[in-house]
Amino acid sequence: MVNERSWNAGQLSFDEIGYWTEIKLDIVKDYAKEYSTILAKKPFQYAYIDGFAGSGVHLSRDTQEFVLGSPLNALKIKPPFHEYFLVDLDGDKVEQLRSFPEIKDRPEVHVIHGNCNQVLLEEVFPKVKFEDYRRALCVLDPYGLQLNWEVIEVAGRMKSIEIFLNFPIMDMNRNALWRKPELASQEGRVRMTAFWGNESWLNAAYQQQTTLFGDDEAIKLGNKQVVDAFSDRLKKVAGFKYVPEPIPMRNSMNAVIYYLFFASQQPVASTIVDYIFKKYQNRGA
Repeated sequence: MVNERSWNAGQLSFDEIGYWTEIKLDIVKDYAKEYSTILAKKPFQYAYIDGFAGSGVHLSRDTQEFVLGSPLNALKIKPPFHEYFLVDLDGDKVEQLRSFPEIKDRPEVHVIHGNCNQVLLEEVFPKVKFEDYRRALCVLDPYGLQLNWEVIEVAGRMKSIEIFLNFPIMDMNRNALWRKPELASQEGRVRMTAFWGNESWLNAAYQQQTTLFGDDEAIKLGNKQVVDAFSDRLKKVAGFKYVPEPIPMRNSMNAVIYYLFFASQQPVASTIVDYIFKKYQNRGA
């Protein structure tokens, strides 16, 4: 999750990020190292996919130092991934990403300007099919409710893709999960349904309760109930076998802004991520 404020250095633009975003980058980097080490010993071609790749570099709000984004972190991992698919809808960020020396003149790195909801399904996922002995680690880190459930479900049903997913609970609460659901904007409800996959999010977020006057009233539930319901969808609907407890990511006020999910078909992957999550969660904010 990036702050809207941007910093400029010459012709380049850098998003300012907080402590927990730095933690998220470290989590993804740590697991990507383990993933590549394990897959390099197997007869697979494996790829790194980022659906919201960004511009490549951020600026730490705390230290005012530059912090590498997920794509550049992934490009430094040894043994390397066989291919990299870096997608972003923002044309300026795409051009900046393409300008880095780590990416220039490397045919295995594909920087794609477009909407990941379309690009991943049509161009990228077909290149990492299970039956073709291909595998992928996919990072889905939207800034809010910009991701469609279909991307998540297809990744799960393919059996070849593991995902890290930003579950943007703060954006959900601001735009769709109001105290009374009928007061939320139509746009917010539509976005929530697209992210969730259907309108069952209403059952996950609200409980019907009878008032003293005999009327039925929808009572808003807490974040945990919503998160638990989405975890069930990842397993029962998308078909991921292993979904560890997600790690909450917080802002400077210690409020949860999103949960970082991981989903996989492999028990060892779940065990590794569970260990990494606990290691960073214990650091505190």
